[in-house]
Amino acid sequence: MSEGEFNFYVPQVHFELIPISNLVSNQNYQRDLSQTHIEKAAMNFDPYQINPVKVSLRDGVNYVFNGQHTIEIVARASGSRDTPVWCMIYDDLSYAHEADIFANQQKFIKSLTPYEVFVANIEAGNEQQMMVKALVESYDIELGGKRQNGMICAISTLEAIFQRCGYHVLDRVLRLIIGTWEGDMISLSANFLNAVARLVEVYGDKLDDQQFKEKVGALSAKHISRTAKERQAGSMGYAEAMVLQYNGRRKNSAFMLPIKWLYSKRDSSSIFDVLEEPDSDDSDDAKGLNDDDSPDDDDWGED
Repeated sequence: MSEGEFNFYVPQVHFELIPISNLVSNQNYQRDLSQTHIEKAAMNFDPYQINPVKVSLRDGVNYVFNGQHTIEIVARASGSRDTPVWCMIYDDLSYAHEADIFANQQKFIKSLTPYEVFVANIEAGNEQQMMVKALVESYDIELGGKRQNGMICAISTLEAIFQRCGYHVLDRVLRLIIGTWEGDMISLSANFLNAVARLVEVYGDKLDDQQFKEKVGALSAKHISRTAKERQAGSMGYAEAMVLQYNGRRKNSAFMLPIKWLYSKRDSSSIFDVLEEPDSDDSDDAKGLNDDDSPDDDDWGED
């Protein structure tokens, strides 16, 4: 193939540093700006994470058709709209062509799974992921992307519990689950992890670890899962099922876990309402076809 024949596969663009104040975005085909996303990314600004902004030079105006969040993040972090950003400039696009590119740019992109992101963080030596990995492996449990006995695939859930509740809560959650169900695949799902984390946070020392293992462990993880979905969706259903089994037929209320506490503490435990899995054991997730929680959409250059 001659050099000229390769031109079909190479976009006809040039790169230029352009001040943000000279860029125009918010065309009708673009989504609304997310101020929450802009604030979060600006607070964690890293110039190595910035993608080139795609710009269509049309009628003498620099129209941004991919990267409107990127320019707002840079402007917020730098405190100035005079800050320049690298732009990948197209000179031959119409408005309709820009909209078509925007609509179809993600069609053939495969997003990273939480596990793939986690592995990259391990390779980078990032402390949080290294601590989570070491903690999980201390219980002879693996981290992976395919659900099976002895393997946790709910990576985002592990990280969320660690971030919001701390190392010791996550340690106790793993100790309770693994000590109770011995690495059963279903017990290592996001809903189980979130439910037990909720119990640890809500009941603290009132939750007796040995009683939990004996009383709640009398039921299989699959039975807990089926009972949970009959009560309500998400990890709250699992938490309820565990509390009811823990209390059993006890008459001494001093040793019972008041189930109403689950709801009185709910507003302060919003972590457990975010990363959930389908309730049914017969779902694709339970069969290992959807092996983890959904990743957050934090791509800087995709608008």
